[in-house]
Amino acid sequence: MKYIRQLGLGLAISAVTALGHAQEPLKIGFIGTLSTPAGYMGEDQRDAFNLVIKDGGGKLGGVPVQLDVEDDGLKPGHGKQIAEKMLHDGVQLFTGINFSNVLEAVVPTVLRAKAFYVSLNAGPSNFAGKACNQNFFSVAMQNDSFSDTAGMAANELGVKKVVIMAPNYQAGRDALTGFKRTYKGKIAAEIYTKLDQTDFSVELARIRSLAPDGIFEFMPGGAGINFAKQFANSGLNKSIKMVTPIYSMDDRMLAAAGKAGAGYYLSAPWSADFDNAANKKFVAEFQKEYKRMPTVYAAQAYDTAVLIGTALKAVNGDIKGKPEAFRAALRKADFQSVRGSFKFGSNQYPILSWYLLRVEPDSSGKLIYKNIGTIVKDHGDSYAALCKM
Repeated sequence: MKYIRQLGLGLAISAVTALGHAQEPLKIGFIGTLSTPAGYMGEDQRDAFNLVIKDGGGKLGGVPVQLDVEDDGLKPGHGKQIAEKMLHDGVQLFTGINFSNVLEAVVPTVLRAKAFYVSLNAGPSNFAGKACNQNFFSVAMQNDSFSDTAGMAANELGVKKVVIMAPNYQAGRDALTGFKRTYKGKIAAEIYTKLDQTDFSVELARIRSLAPDGIFEFMPGGAGINFAKQFANSGLNKSIKMVTPIYSMDDRMLAAAGKAGAGYYLSAPWSADFDNAANKKFVAEFQKEYKRMPTVYAAQAYDTAVLIGTALKAVNGDIKGKPEAFRAALRKADFQSVRGSFKFGSNQYPILSWYLLRVEPDSSGKLIYKNIGTIVKDHGDSYAALCKM
């Protein structure tokens, strides 16, 4: 009888212990740019990701999670150090990086450790092609996609002669490569700037002398705000069409740039007014929780968190024990994207539809995005053929 009581007590203790282990949160390493003038992007990404966790009661896909958030300060070396520490602490799933130069420093470290990286923004060309990896997924886009679609839009808008500009780092180089791939007119000049540049007087003087009828520029964050204001102050916006991705005039940039953003043509995979159930839920909940409109960065982060939840559910949070099943669940992309249709290409980069927006005043005079139409449906990238997985 004593033996039976002891056995029953032992089983009860084992059950409680097992329950405790089952409820231990899975750590997700979120390395993002939360400082510098680009910090609002990381803020939107973090907040949207946390919104999905909150909606699940502290869980993703029914699995308790702990989002470990660190600021990379837009410094590749610092981002790499953070990743190394997180790996040492047992983190097996990473996300959060906004800038491609930071991602390129971090991801090889993550992949060598056989951990997973699921990108919510940066999508450099190398990881889409020859350096693709079974544990790297890009939910947002391939960097060229926002620019090759802008090239298509420039053709439709009748732009015959264009100046193209971007910061001299991976995403900037990808952006200009993508635009050149699809644009059919004359490229008058290809200008590279610094990532943290604030004064564009030299570049604007050169643009004036070249007299193009269009500009394509990829200038995210503070650089894009400054360029927009200086472009408008120069008066060049009266004779030159601005054709650029939404990442160069997102909602927060538009608010900061004021009237300088008027007339911009934007290639975009998403807008807050998209008429689908997932997007309506996201926009309403984000506004309620954070008292502001979400940017495209938030939309992509929200999608990333929802997707990760479907894969965690498939393996009950056991990423390390069931990597193949986790990988297969991510590839399946069985979720409702706020951007509409979504699937992965063979290189685990997304296939999305892209739209042309124009910044115009509404009836009250407030600048808004007007959806002009679809640029291209189910658009992938040109690097997938180089990916051997």
